[in-house]
Amino acid sequence: MSDTLTEVQEAEETVVEETPAPATAAPKAEAPKPAESPKPVEAPTAAEAPKPEKPKAGRPKSTAKKTRTVELTLTVTGTAEGEWQADLVHGTQRVVSGLVIPAIAVAKAAKELHEDIAQGIESVLEAARDQHRTRMEELEAELAKVKAQLAELSE
Repeated sequence: MSDTLTEVQEAEETVVEETPAPATAAPKAEAPKPAESPKPVEAPTAAEAPKPEKPKAGRPKSTAKKTRTVELTLTVTGTAEGEWQADLVHGTQRVVSGLVIPAIAVAKAAKELHEDIAQGIESVLEAARDQHRTRMEELEAELAKVKAQLAELSE
């Protein structure tokens, strides 16, 4: 270690600073370049030793958080009469099949999911309501007819 220190000290003593010559009328392309002065060589210590960089293979690792996705398929089917059923599949395994759900629950869920979904569901529900109103009016007319026949028999 002392040999290296002695060599560094001797190199420092022999270094002579050169000042660049004043610019002459010569073109810039032919301007002489000042000679570089030798720099003293210092032996790096273990703590200062540069670490050789290892080339990275492949693409660099992402810093994004990796999320695990789960595939669930919920199928909601409805009839024109307003009866709704749900099927749930997890991957390839059927979890729920033919579960009866009320129309109001379907309407609420559709509103929570998205406006476009809610509009599609609402149009189906409105058609079912119209059909039930028509059926109710038919039944009320039939009920009135039966009541009239019963009143004739009672007299």
